[in-house]
Amino acid sequence: MRNGSVQHRPFFKVLVANRGEIALRVMRSARQLGLGVIAVYSDADRDALHVRQADQAVRIGEALPAQSYLNIPAIIAAAKVSGADAVHPGYGFLAENEDFAQACKEAGLVFIGPSPQAIEAMGNKAGAKEIMKKAGVPCVPGYQGADQGDEVMLAEARKIGFPVMIKAVAGGGGRGMRLVNDAASFADALRSARSEANAAFGDPTVILERAIQNPRHIEIQVFGDSHGNAIHLGERDCSVQRRHQKLIEEAPSPAVTPALRAKMGEVAVAAVKALRYEGAGTLEFLLDASGEFYFMEMNTRLQVEHPVTEAITGLDLVELQLRVARGEPLPVKQQDIKFSGHAIEVRLCSEDAAQDFMPQSGRMACWQVPDSVRVEHALQSGAEIPPFYDSMIAKVISHGATREEARGRLIVGLEQLTAFGVTTNQAFLMSCLRHPGFAGGEATTAFIGAHRDELLAPANAAFDTALAGLLLYVTNPQAPSWRSGRSLAATFPLPAKVEIAGHPHELEITRERDGGYIVAADGRQDKFEIDQLDPDAIRFRHDGVMDSAKFLRDGGRLYLQHRGIPLAVTDLTLAAPKAAASNGGDGKVRAAMNGRVVAVLVKPGDRVAAGQPVMTLEAMKMEHVHKAGIDGVVAAIDVAEGEQVTTGRIVAEIGAG
Repeated sequence: MRNGSVQHRPFFKVLVANRGEIALRVMRSARQLGLGVIAVYSDADRDALHVRQADQAVRIGEALPAQSYLNIPAIIAAAKVSGADAVHPGYGFLAENEDFAQACKEAGLVFIGPSPQAIEAMGNKAGAKEIMKKAGVPCVPGYQGADQGDEVMLAEARKIGFPVMIKAVAGGGGRGMRLVNDAASFADALRSARSEANAAFGDPTVILERAIQNPRHIEIQVFGDSHGNAIHLGERDCSVQRRHQKLIEEAPSPAVTPALRAKMGEVAVAAVKALRYEGAGTLEFLLDASGEFYFMEMNTRLQVEHPVTEAITGLDLVELQLRVARGEPLPVKQQDIKFSGHAIEVRLCSEDAAQDFMPQSGRMACWQVPDSVRVEHALQSGAEIPPFYDSMIAKVISHGATREEARGRLIVGLEQLTAFGVTTNQAFLMSCLRHPGFAGGEATTAFIGAHRDELLAPANAAFDTALAGLLLYVTNPQAPSWRSGRSLAATFPLPAKVEIAGHPHELEITRERDGGYIVAADGRQDKFEIDQLDPDAIRFRHDGVMDSAKFLRDGGRLYLQHRGIPLAVTDLTLAAPKAAASNGGDGKVRAAMNGRVVAVLVKPGDRVAAGQPVMTLEAMKMEHVHKAGIDGVVAAIDVAEGEQVTTGRIVAEIGAG
């Protein structure tokens, strides 16, 4: 058993054992309390914003998390060499690692979080469920035994009854989690979950749970201190998820009544007191349609979605963490906590929603955030988004007197945000927020799966194609000036070809006598009159309506954002035809993203069918299966397990046979 006490003493310099937006978020509150802040970084983050904004920064290793942000000795050494006397773990990485908390204690550092004993007790999903059962908290039926053998796990899954959920005992964020609908697919899902969990948390152990169909995901924010005080700060509804990872969170939940809130809060506070828990924590529950709730797990750390709780309570949760870690009593009692209005947060991720949320990495050519909403980020124009870490690059949070007001403000904020250069889920988030199901407060964890096609449907595809063609034409250095106004004759139609979201479009662009432009594309004609053309924005008239769009021209690439919907457009007018299909139709399997090979599932000489998995890559902490594009025989495997590959690289070759 770990030492159960939390070390309290004054501290003056805080090392943030994390990266990106959460590192900057912690630094902000620490500085408001007069504390110095120290960053750590991997080789991939050498020029990152959190590094440059800290008072000091220390390199802790190479790019992969296991060699840097999960490297406990390197982080402890960084704290010592920089003179830190406290460590804040942020979330993810080592935030729920009892070994890290213990190592900090043994090094004489104040760990800003609960004791190693509390982390060990509640950070392990299997142990946490046993503790909750003894406390009388309802739990999801399942298996959390020590015997992790494949045959035992399958037998236990059959006992529980399919569908079952495989979950990593360590960590969270949907990693190491798989929904399995039948026995036939269990073995592969188990292997994949273990591999992903081991890569993300260094522990392949999993538990099994009965899959509760279409629940809401409700979590209760709790705080405890060293003086025996414990409070809850209400609930957050985190039901809108993809790949078992949260995308939209809100507080309060549209489904939680005051009576249910009091009941869930009472259960959560009782658990905190029983554990003598100190610091921030979250108890996560599944809420079914009948109003019954089941404990899932406790996160012994700050949550990604903590800003929505801050918005409706007026409290700074990171400041509370720092004060509790110094041994101060919580400055508020349960009866003092008031909830004001409604808050919603979305997670802006570097991923392609249309390609099964495939992670994206690369250079963010242009990054601009609005002032109308809260945006937590660590980006700037020109920043590199590496392939080694989580795909979440920013959080956008709105607050309003009502839920509808908060929803409207968030949509406007997303429309004003600009992210050019790397594909993000910006448009998908707006589709979710605008959907009648979400607007009506009806979303469960099945929301995205049930409405995926309509959520992905482009809003103004034909018009935006025409606008893209116009912009490519008028921003071409050889194009006639758009200011030339009326001319004696119209120009001949100029043919063009563009590619948007993988689809080619043929266009014709004509300059008219009155100075306007006619763009023919996708079976329609659009007339534009340009009022103003700046290096990064255009103002134009279309159908008698004045409108505008932002853009960035980068050679043959155009990034365009109209009414909040971003597009990446490639000019194919002078491009040579593509020789081989990138979808594997030529027998070559290509990496769909920058990533690391974690499993080679076939060997040369094996006969495979089209659609059969041949290789698994890991990118941004998630696994992605690559499949054969044709029937045939594996001619070559061009990579090895553990190898880092770039997007488009050939990883396997399949010949006819």
